[in-house]
Amino acid sequence: QNLTSSHQVVCTKTSFNIKMVKVCATALFVLCTVSTTDAFTQPTAPRLSSQQTSGKHVTGHCVTPVKLSTKSMDAVTESVTVNEQDEKRKILNEPNLWEYNFGLQDPGLTLPHGIVKDVSPPEKFEITEEQIRTLEEDGVVHIKNVYDAEWVDYLRKATAHQVDNPHFWAFAGTASKLYDYIQRNVWQTNRAFASFYYHSALGHVLSQCGRTDEIRISTDLLMVNPNKGFKWHQDNQNGPIEWEEGIRFWITMDETPKEYGAPVYLKGSHRNTAVDDQAVFVDIEQHELMEYNQQRLEFRTQPGDMLIWHPRCIHKVDGPEDGIWTSYRRVLGGTAAKGGSFYHDKTGTGGVLSDLGRHGLRDGDKLQSPFFPIVYPQFDKKEARARDDGTVGRSPRDIVGKLGGLAGKASGDKFFSFFKVLGSR
Repeated sequence: QNLTSSHQVVCTKTSFNIKMVKVCATALFVLCTVSTTDAFTQPTAPRLSSQQTSGKHVTGHCVTPVKLSTKSMDAVTESVTVNEQDEKRKILNEPNLWEYNFGLQDPGLTLPHGIVKDVSPPEKFEITEEQIRTLEEDGVVHIKNVYDAEWVDYLRKATAHQVDNPHFWAFAGTASKLYDYIQRNVWQTNRAFASFYYHSALGHVLSQCGRTDEIRISTDLLMVNPNKGFKWHQDNQNGPIEWEEGIRFWITMDETPKEYGAPVYLKGSHRNTAVDDQAVFVDIEQHELMEYNQQRLEFRTQPGDMLIWHPRCIHKVDGPEDGIWTSYRRVLGGTAAKGGSFYHDKTGTGGVLSDLGRHGLRDGDKLQSPFFPIVYPQFDKKEARARDDGTVGRSPRDIVGKLGGLAGKASGDKFFSFFKVLGSR
């Protein structure tokens, strides 16, 4: 009888429910997927394919064009170019509902430089003391050419496979139209990204930047084309760690468009005391931030570059005015935890959104778990096996339990603060 009654309500309120579905999709994105570092339009053109990986690659210390496309990609590019003369078209299509996948995925990619999967030690990339001091003083540093053409190709192919085979955990973010594709903790489901963390120079670079002898992945995010961008904000989806325990990273796979898409930071703003820890959106016109507002740093990253910054450093990313990307902006980003970090249970606050796994850690425990894998100085084979056998992942029971405390005022304010961040300018 209750079911019949409910069915009648649905039938008589179809219009209302359609609107609610859109609202809930966006809300679910915040609850399950979103990172507040990065960021609605209707897709029309072909989706990214594993064959569609053309672009510029990094070779050594200069950017040189490397042809990776096939004839099919040439056809797509030509089609998009022609269509743009009449009507601007998106380069990436939204997945159909039946295309989403569950469980673990493995593109089966060959690692660059002869690296043997789960055997070879991680690579190294030396940075300078000047770069480290720049990060400490400015709150952000741009490190060029960390990854060569082979690594860029590897990441593009891993991203192409992921977009061609979308995972269920990307559904809410993609349905919300915030990104063409976005998935948190992609390393947990896609083996190619886990292998990248295990074997690339990421851990070595971050260890130098953080002056630490250990690096763990606290949370990560695969982001393809932020449709509108994010306004001025600070990052607080950093996993279960505190500000000073974390270090943010971006790895770019594409050139930054000339008109938009370049991250902009307020120099030195990581030292500000005006912005509340729980805030996402930041009003940079407030008096206490004026000294930082006058010093803006813009970075036009190239394939293979890294951006590294303090989680409290205030920044924004502008998307295209109309929300239509006619090229790719593929980024693998996230937060790494420095050695000596502890687990901080953020249940009841918005910070829990990037910690939805059933790892068993309690507040104050040392951050040591396969859910937060060590990648420097050496990945742990036991932790890698736990990921490969499916032990590591999101727990429905934990999602319900941890999100249960989000009804309070502080978390509600943070939720609405997040929506203030969305926008093209």
